[in-house]
Amino acid sequence: MAAAGAVSGKIIYEQEGVYIHSSCGKTNDQDSLISGILRVLEKDAEVIVDWRPLDDALDSSSILYAGKDSSSVVEWTQAPKERAHRGSEHLNSYEAEWDMVNTVSFKKKPHTNGDAPSHRNGKSKWSFLFSLTDLKSVKQNKEGMGWSYLVFCLKDDVVLPALHFHQGDSKLLIDSLEKYVVLCESPQDKRTLLVNCQSKSLSQSFENLLDEPAYGLIQKIKKDPYTATMVGFSKVTNYIFDSLRGSDPSTHQRPPSEMADFLSDAIPGLKINQQEEPGFEVITRIDLGERPVVQRREPVSLEEWTKNIDSEGRILNVDNVKQMIFRGGLSHALRKQAWKFLLGYFPWDSTKEERTQLQKQKTDEYFRMKLQWKSVSEEQEKRNSRLRDYRSLIEKDVNRTDRTNKFYEGQDNPGLILLHDILMTYCMYDFDLGYVQGMSDLLSPLLYVMENEVDAFWCFASYMDQMHQNFEEQMQGMKTQLIQLSTLLRLLDSGFCSYLESQDSGYLYFCFRWLLIRFKREFSFLDILRLWEVMWTELPCKNFHLLLCCAILESEKQQIMEKHYGFNEILKHINELSMKIDVEGVLCKAEAISLQMAKCKELPQAVCEILGLQDSEVTTPDSDTGEDENAGMTSCPASAFQSNSLPALAASGARADNPTQTPMSPNVSRLTPA
Repeated sequence: MAAAGAVSGKIIYEQEGVYIHSSCGKTNDQDSLISGILRVLEKDAEVIVDWRPLDDALDSSSILYAGKDSSSVVEWTQAPKERAHRGSEHLNSYEAEWDMVNTVSFKKKPHTNGDAPSHRNGKSKWSFLFSLTDLKSVKQNKEGMGWSYLVFCLKDDVVLPALHFHQGDSKLLIDSLEKYVVLCESPQDKRTLLVNCQSKSLSQSFENLLDEPAYGLIQKIKKDPYTATMVGFSKVTNYIFDSLRGSDPSTHQRPPSEMADFLSDAIPGLKINQQEEPGFEVITRIDLGERPVVQRREPVSLEEWTKNIDSEGRILNVDNVKQMIFRGGLSHALRKQAWKFLLGYFPWDSTKEERTQLQKQKTDEYFRMKLQWKSVSEEQEKRNSRLRDYRSLIEKDVNRTDRTNKFYEGQDNPGLILLHDILMTYCMYDFDLGYVQGMSDLLSPLLYVMENEVDAFWCFASYMDQMHQNFEEQMQGMKTQLIQLSTLLRLLDSGFCSYLESQDSGYLYFCFRWLLIRFKREFSFLDILRLWEVMWTELPCKNFHLLLCCAILESEKQQIMEKHYGFNEILKHINELSMKIDVEGVLCKAEAISLQMAKCKELPQAVCEILGLQDSEVTTPDSDTGEDENAGMTSCPASAFQSNSLPALAASGARADNPTQTPMSPNVSRLTPA
C-alpha cells in the first residue's frame, strides 16, 4: 500500500500542526512534541489517512498500516463539540433576519521480512498510514481539555498514537472522513465514534440516499460499473452493497444469491414472497379482463377553481374538484391556494374568514416552536444530544438540496435558510420522530410553492402525518408497502415476478427510494409537483402510489426480460430511469390498472384490502361539471402486456365476495373504501 516517499493521490484534507506527544525522554516524563502533517487522500480507489513528521523523508518500511479488510456503510453522528460549534455559526449567520430573542498505546505491526527498519531520526517511527476501510473507531478528547485530539483504532485492534490539533480543532478532519464513512456515538462512551454501528435504527441512517459518490461508489465505478449506479438508491441498498463488497477486490464477485440473502436481513421481518408466508396461498388463476383506456385533461384553471367557491369562500362540489385535480393537476398559479386544502391544512368547508383566523393561530404557534430551538444556548445544546443530532442531519441534508431549481440556488440562498428553519422547528413539533434524512426532499417542493415559511411548515406537517411511518425506527411503513407492492405486481404479472425472483430481485428493493420519498428523485421538479397533487386527491383508490410503481415496472418489463437482465443490470437499469419517466404516461397507466382491477369479479381479498375495496365494486361520484370532460384530454394506451391467467394471493385463502360490475364512466371512478 505504501510507496517510497510521500504518498501520492488526490488530497482531500491536509492539516499542519498536528502533533504526536511522544514520551521518549530518558530523564523525565514530559511529553516530547512531534509536529507533523495529516492528510486524507484518494489513491487507487482507496481513501488513505496519512500522518508523518514535517521533516521526515520517509521510506515505506517505517509506515504503519493495516491489511485490507471489509468495510460497511454505517451511521454518522457528529461529535458534540463540533456539532455545537457548527450550529452556533449557522445560527448567528441569519439571526438578524428574524430579529428574535435570542493516554493511548501504539502497537507497531511486526515486519514479515525479519529485518527491523532503520530510521533516519527518532521521529520516523511514529509515521503511519491506513486505509479507511480498516478504521474501527475514533476516540475524541474530553470537553475542556485544551486543544482537541483524536485516536484512531483499527479493526485489528491496533491503536494509533493520539493526534493533537494545536492549530484548530478536529472538525474539518471529521467532516472529510464523513464523506466516505458514517460514524455514530458509542452507547458506552459518547467520546467514541464507532464505524459500522448497526445497532442504530436503519430508518435514521439514510446517509447515502442523497449523498455525493462516496468511497464505496468510487471502488464500484472502477471495479464494477453495473452496481456503481446504486449510489442514487436508498440507504438500505447502499448499506447492502457496501457491507457485502467492502474494499477487498475478491469480494467484488460475490454471487447475486448471496447479496439477495443479505437483503432479507437488511429490514428485519420483511418477506416479499408471500407464497412462502403462513396464511397465504395461491387460490386461483384470475382473468383481470381488458384494461380500459383512460384520458388526462388540462390542468385546473383559476377560472374553474373560482366557479367552485361560494360567496363566503367555501369550496363547493369538493368531490368534483378533486376529480378535476386528479385528472389534470393544477395550473401553477392555483397551487399555493389549493395545496393547503389537499394536504388538510385548510378544511374544505371553511370560509375565507375562518381560514384567516386559522392562519393567525398557526403563525403564532409556529413562531413559538421556532423560538424554542433558536433560544437554546450553545451550552444547553451540548447537553441535549438529540437536538445536536437533529441539527447536524438537517444541515447536511439542506446542503444537499437540489440546486437546479432557482429557488434554492446559491450557498446562502434564503430558500435554504428557510428549509433549515422549518425542519428544525418540526423537531420541536414532533420531537420523538425528530429529523430523519430524506425529509428535506418532502419539504423543498412545498416551500417552493408556498413561498411562505409558516404555510410551508403546516403543509409539511400535514404531509408528514401521511408519511410518518416511512421514517419511524422500525420501518414498518416501508416493510408493509414493499409487501403490498409485491402482491399487486404478482397479480398483474406473475411471470415478471418469477423472473425477478430468479434474478434475486424479488425483494423489490430497487423501489425503496420511490416509496420512501414518493418519487421525489425520479421525476423533474415540476413533474413532482403534478404527481404529488394528483396523489393527494386520494383518488381513485387507496395506495395509488403503489399502482404508480406497478405502472413504471410494467413499462420496463419487456426490456428487462428480453435482454435477460440479471441482478446488477436490473439495479442499474432502474437507477437510470431517474428524470426520464413520463409523468402523464405513468398516471394514465396507473389509473387504467386501478380500473382494470376494480372491474375484476374475483379480485383476491388481499388486493381488495390494499386498494381499499370492499367488493371490487366501482362507484362514480357525481361529477356533472356542465362541460365537455373530454376536451383537452390525452388518450393513454392500454397495457403493454396483458396476463389473462394469473395466480393471485389472498390472506388465509379468503376470497372476495361476488362483486358486481357497474358501467364505466368517462369520469374518474373512486373505489369504494373498505
